[in-house]
Amino acid sequence: MPEEQQTLMLDDIHVVDFSQYLAGAGVSRMLAEMGADITKVEIGPIGDGGRLLPVLKDDRSGFFIQHNRGKKSVALNWEHAEALEIAKALAVQADVVLENFGTADVLKRRGLDYESIRALNPSVIYLSVSAFGRTGPWANKPGFDFIAQAASGLMHMTGSPSAPPGVVWSAIADNNAAVHGFAGLGYALYHREKTGEGQFIDLAMVDCLFHHHEIALEAWHLSEGDFVPQRMGQHHELIFPVGLFQGPESWIAMLALDLQWENVCKAMDRLDLFDDPRYANSSDRAQRREELIPVVEEWMATFKSDRALLDHLEHHRVPASPVLSPIDAIDHPHFKARDMVRWVDDPILGSVPIPGFPWKFSTQSELPELTAPMLGEHNSQVLETKLGYDADQIEELKRSGVLVEGAT
Repeated sequence: MPEEQQTLMLDDIHVVDFSQYLAGAGVSRMLAEMGADITKVEIGPIGDGGRLLPVLKDDRSGFFIQHNRGKKSVALNWEHAEALEIAKALAVQADVVLENFGTADVLKRRGLDYESIRALNPSVIYLSVSAFGRTGPWANKPGFDFIAQAASGLMHMTGSPSAPPGVVWSAIADNNAAVHGFAGLGYALYHREKTGEGQFIDLAMVDCLFHHHEIALEAWHLSEGDFVPQRMGQHHELIFPVGLFQGPESWIAMLALDLQWENVCKAMDRLDLFDDPRYANSSDRAQRREELIPVVEEWMATFKSDRALLDHLEHHRVPASPVLSPIDAIDHPHFKARDMVRWVDDPILGSVPIPGFPWKFSTQSELPELTAPMLGEHNSQVLETKLGYDADQIEELKRSGVLVEGAT
């Protein structure tokens, strides 16, 4: 007998996704991995702007593949009233509606905003992801990941104090907002299960990044302004050893708090440092870090390789790591063991590597095989199954330009 098919955790949840690029598409990407039925509504003739992002091969975007696997594409020309009627009819049937337009007015003018959908579907959960949120003086200010990094204070804290503000050249604002949105929907679905109530979720990329400041506000306040949050470069100003150290071959990241300081001293065979009152706590050590950094790095240089050094630190339970590049993960045994580099199949580009799924649910140990859609690939399927259109109606919508289809 064939093995019983695994039940996915969200296989009864229908999502209508009006989002594009990453902050919104990242939410539905994770929902798709959990088995949710995602109808991706794209605006023709181009569709999701992520389809145009590099690297493109055979006119197919690797970025789009990574963030849109498992979604059904319905592409509509919004210049036609019939297209907006279709979009609204889909949203009214949804458990979750997702959007990430630059301003709330884009959907409100078209009757696709939360209030319009809620009037017909009171239990809908409507997630709006934007750079600055839907309230406040900057509510209509356009923004992408890079802009959110700047406005949130993250950019101010990144890099060397002697250099201009630094940029995290991974989409940390987009991806972090996507994870926040994914988590928020889980709680909203749980609340609806208990009460039957839908709701509106207003999620700002800037808010999500601002939430990362783990000590900046209270440290400034409690120090009466002596500590001013700023770029620290390679080493933390308040805690030592927390920073990047030159190892035998390359940079080594090490983070040891007060409870790990003795382990560091034992690893270095320098218990005299642990007993020295000048280095009694992390703040004392941070104030004297310029004299301690050479001591640590000279000791590190006695090892033949970074691997030997890291093995020694691990033996003494000192938190440390090499500074890896994303490409290093492809053949790294730990990333392989955690399935964090996945090779997924695409009908145009073949096998493509993407980051793996970070959640390891015991009740969903296997992830579904998913493929990113062509533009408008599922027009007929969705209109037939969700809205009851027949073949003649669908053919007329194609002929009149309401429905859009593309090769990639």
